Amino acid sequence: MSFRAREMYKKVVRRVGGEGKLPAELMKSVKDMLPDSKVVMGRAKRGIFAGRHIQFGNKVSEDGGNKSRRSWKPNVQEKRLFSYIHDRHIRVKVTTHALRCIDKAGGIDEYLLKTPYSKMDTEMGIAWKAKIEKMYSELAEMEVGFFPPEEEAKIEQGFDEVHAAKRDFRREARRALAKQRQLEAGKDQTTEVTDKKEEVSATAAAA
Repeated sequence: MSFRAREMYKKVVRRVGGEGKLPAELMKSVKDMLPDSKVVMGRAKRGIFAGRHIQFGNKVSEDGGNKSRRSWKPNVQEKRLFSYIHDRHIRVKVTTHALRCIDKAGGIDEYLLKTPYSKMDTEMGIAWKAKIEKMYSELAEMEVGFFPPEEEAKIEQGFDEVHAAKRDFRREARRALAKQRQLEAGKDQTTEVTDKKEEVSATAAAA
């Protein structure tokens, strides 16, 4: 294992939650499948690039065929991708090639699960893949209970009653607020009328 692979393994274990808290089979697979490449693009450590990195080549002039060095950078976009296992959006920097791969796989979770660790060049992608595999393994160990149709109907009816009660409470609160505003507006009008009457009486007395 190269130095970069060892450092990446330590960071992945630290992000996911410690080596003792993870299944031994999972960590062994992570250790065996870490990329062995020694050089990686700096920006690629903070996103999912799907193998797209900076490339170098020559720019050839049309007249004399003179060559000058140049580079091609990947098309990186910042996107919000929805994760079903986390039930929230994940803001991540991805390349357009990685977006096409994610769409083809059916989502960010499926892409991370289907892509082997050896093809995950970035630390962020490996950390997210290990975290998602850990959550799916915990879900597999959970016991699932099923209710009969009558119980499901009662539970659904209870939820409907709670939603109806919340809706009625909000309606009553809006009505009370509207009445309070009307009363305050009426009080302001009465005070203005009394002030005008006092001014008129004062001017009449002075005359």
